[in-house]
Amino acid sequence: MKLRFLLPLLVAGSLACAQSAVKYEPTIASLDRHPLPAWYDGAKLGIFIHYGLYSVPGWAPLVHPGHDFENTETIVNNPYAEWYLNVLRVPGSPTAVWHREHYGANFGYYDFALLFNTESKKWNPDAWAQAFQMAGARYAVLTTKHHEGFALWPTEVPNPAPTLKASQLRSERDVVGDYVTAMRKHGIRAGLYYSGGYDWTFNAGPILENADYETVKPQSVAYGRYAFAQIHELIARYKPDVLWNDIDWPKTGKAMEVEADYYNAVPEGVVDDRFGIAHTDFTSPEYQKLEKISEKKWEECRGLGRSFGYNRAEGEAETIAPEELIALLVDIVSKNGNLLLDVGPEADGTIPPVQMSRLEALGAWLKQNGEAIYDTKPWVRATAKSAEGDDLRFTRKGADLYVTVLGAPKAHTLTVAELSDATVSGKTSAALLGVAKPLTIAMKDGKAVIQLPAELSGKYAYVIKLTGVAR
Repeated sequence: MKLRFLLPLLVAGSLACAQSAVKYEPTIASLDRHPLPAWYDGAKLGIFIHYGLYSVPGWAPLVHPGHDFENTETIVNNPYAEWYLNVLRVPGSPTAVWHREHYGANFGYYDFALLFNTESKKWNPDAWAQAFQMAGARYAVLTTKHHEGFALWPTEVPNPAPTLKASQLRSERDVVGDYVTAMRKHGIRAGLYYSGGYDWTFNAGPILENADYETVKPQSVAYGRYAFAQIHELIARYKPDVLWNDIDWPKTGKAMEVEADYYNAVPEGVVDDRFGIAHTDFTSPEYQKLEKISEKKWEECRGLGRSFGYNRAEGEAETIAPEELIALLVDIVSKNGNLLLDVGPEADGTIPPVQMSRLEALGAWLKQNGEAIYDTKPWVRATAKSAEGDDLRFTRKGADLYVTVLGAPKAHTLTVAELSDATVSGKTSAALLGVAKPLTIAMKDGKAVIQLPAELSGKYAYVIKLTGVAR
């Protein structure tokens, strides 16, 4: 690695250390001393953005909707459009057929770079920031380099790929820099994703069977140095609030040193659990929920549809319904999680209308009910059923308890056995968020009975705030 790649980081690290009382070392014991920042714990909602060369073709088959990657059927019919390059090289795959029909047999994947560079110049980063702000997100995470190895910033780290031109390996526009500037201008924390585990310019693959998921991970000394230099370049230039690595980290890439350097440069930053080491600030299940409250912070990442990257084949049927999306967020938060919800922009940066409609619905709900989401903690339990059959979720903030009814209430009363005499007292008051008039709450047979108004404000899920509740 050349010295010029280290100098910006050393300067940034020394400045950050002057501001931070803790100096992190590249050991698990030292990294584990890093506290979970309050901003991340309380944010609850982030937006993931998958944007890259795959945004130009923007296609994946719909015949296999699951995300069961141990199923070999997924390799042939991968629903992730950002995996276009891999599936393109699977003989007889729907993606290979579609590509040949639309671009011809001699059009290579990295030829999309010219189209991407042209289209991405039309992108308005402020429009993204405004959309995410409207949706109620407090942070975002952008793909800086996905598995195909194309960088969205003016990296100075040379890629030794022998068959590709420099123009095929990085964007002309500093997409990362423009994104970071726009997010922070609009009060949104700016995180960065980096694919450390796969880089198909170093180990091209393709992945054709389950064993290949491991064997295609590049482990050469050259790649370890390359990934180490690039991620340090991102840290030094952009000071990301989230450092979100994917798949794994090369064994030659000094993962603990990366994380220590990052914390020293960005003390309030967070790292995920995909660096291949024991330390993490949060776990990152993908298209998976937890069944109960987790003591460890977690973050579900998933697309609004079946794919992370833009898939022009997806529409209403493949996109999560507004009521399901809101129920998902409430469920995750009740169990000590965050939701990292992905949008897949087109090559010119346009967020598809079907995805925008979901962001709008989510934002409208949070505008009324965000008090029950942001900066809350899990209660003693996450879920319950009312006597009337309502599906309930709980969150708390100090002496306030929030009871969220998923879907329309089934009756004009809500009877909750979990709200016992030990929890509710004569000093407890009840209110429906979005409605000025207080609700009546009384104890009957050791259960709280809440009278609901004849007309409810909002839709999809309804939040009852109980003030003066014993813990």
